[in-house]
Amino acid sequence: MFKVLLIDDEPLVGNVIRTLFNWKKNGFEFIGEAYSGTEALGMMEESQPHIAIIDVNMPGMNGVELQRILQERYPSVKTIMLSSYDDYDYVRECLRNGAVDYLLKHRLDEALLLNVLGKAVKDLQEEDRVEEGRLASKKMAETMKPVLIRSRIAELVRENGEGAGRLELAGGLEGLYPGAVRYAAAALQIIPFLLLTESFSDSQTNRLVQQAVDVMQQSLGDIHERTAAYVENGRLMVVFAFKERSEHAGCSEAHRWMGKVQHALELMLNLKSVYALGHPCASLTQLGTSYRSAEKALDTSPVVEKGIRSERVTHNEPAAKERPNEQHFRVALTIEEQKQLLLALESLDQERIQQLIASVCGSVCHQPLHSPAVQMIVSELLHTGDKALKKSISTPAAEAVMSELPPRRDLGRIGSMYELEEWLRSYFTALLNLLKRQRAGGSYSRHVSQAIHFILERYQGYINLEMVAASIGLNPSYLSRLFKEETQCNFSEYVNRIRIDAAQKLLESDQYSVKQISSQVGFTTYNYFFKVFKELTGMTPHAYVESLRPERQRSKP
Repeated sequence: MFKVLLIDDEPLVGNVIRTLFNWKKNGFEFIGEAYSGTEALGMMEESQPHIAIIDVNMPGMNGVELQRILQERYPSVKTIMLSSYDDYDYVRECLRNGAVDYLLKHRLDEALLLNVLGKAVKDLQEEDRVEEGRLASKKMAETMKPVLIRSRIAELVRENGEGAGRLELAGGLEGLYPGAVRYAAAALQIIPFLLLTESFSDSQTNRLVQQAVDVMQQSLGDIHERTAAYVENGRLMVVFAFKERSEHAGCSEAHRWMGKVQHALELMLNLKSVYALGHPCASLTQLGTSYRSAEKALDTSPVVEKGIRSERVTHNEPAAKERPNEQHFRVALTIEEQKQLLLALESLDQERIQQLIASVCGSVCHQPLHSPAVQMIVSELLHTGDKALKKSISTPAAEAVMSELPPRRDLGRIGSMYELEEWLRSYFTALLNLLKRQRAGGSYSRHVSQAIHFILERYQGYINLEMVAASIGLNPSYLSRLFKEETQCNFSEYVNRIRIDAAQKLLESDQYSVKQISSQVGFTTYNYFFKVFKELTGMTPHAYVESLRPERQRSKP
């Protein structure tokens, strides 16, 4: 039964309306009349009507003012306006303020009044359904486990368009954020995620992800105000629910929370991260759009200069296509770069290795460090290093000595291209030292191993027995005798073997002329190089190159 209150200063009008039809039979209860706006306000608390029929033109507080006050104080009460021809301007204002409809007094009859009352009832019933749904959603959200909340949030941001799927998901989460009037999504990327997890099992990767989500949520506090969820490939999101409408205040608050999240990830898990905040929105149905604007800002974030790390990106940063002098984005190492790195490692050429690292890092310095492309390129560099190590050392032994290299978990602390380049330099320096140690190893004594290690480091330049002896603190004559006993060749012969071995690798690369190679491997004259090469290999350098042609032809696509 819907309760109806009439407010009109004319008793005659009240008498007509009260006797137009059987109110109870039609589902209504006529609860009384008020003859002024002031009297009506006094009756509201006690009578609690569902519908108020209000005369527009009353002395004192007119119907327009009364309707405005009712909308503010009792928004659930539906209002119907009574008017004459000459006060339609007032009626129009009431309709704008939320009145259901209006009735002209001189045309009032049973059918018209029941029709308008029916409209009011439909509005009330619809509001009841919405409120019931909201309360049910709130109850469900309050009992939802965090893992389910995060799953629903992630589904919501992946849902495109304004289809039923998105609306249903948003409706199911509406009660999760009580009192929220605005929302925003932030995208956060664990910078080295793909590199860190490359060798992980699925369970190890899942454990890292869960740890990251847990650390983030602990930093964010109440899940009903700020929610962390995992998306994919080291990308996480945070949903912010704001209780005030100011965009500026909300965004400032979100940036403050994201700063805490970054600090916690670095402190607790040794993980550097970068984030971007998306456009604020008024509804959960728009959360996907907010998140995508954050991802766009994140994945086109500005270049990070040496030694300076930018962790905060906002949705109004210029997109990549808007930035001047943008270079071509790389996605992988070239085959030539891989060949050159492998050759430099096999030749123990530290200078060339450092040049290659600088060149590769320089070519991707304009790309986001967290991008899959940059991490793929770094992964290929490391795989090339692994290949050189396993080629030089048997696989079981290679697995053992790899523990002596800088651990890849250190990549988690890298936050800039400058830091990445420095880490790669130290990694390949350590790898090169391993390769040198392997070549100098075997059954040799400590002094001979030290001498061989010195030769491997210096063979590209001038080197003699006296220099090596001085470096390890031995008499040259004693070292010469010891060296020949253990290696079965004299010092100069051993140096030449190392140089010719390096020359063969350079010839196989097909990158340099024979004369260029002779100087690169430490020979002062081409003629002497030619003579030594033939003595040790049984053929001239040019004949050696010719012998490689059939193999090269077979390897061509």
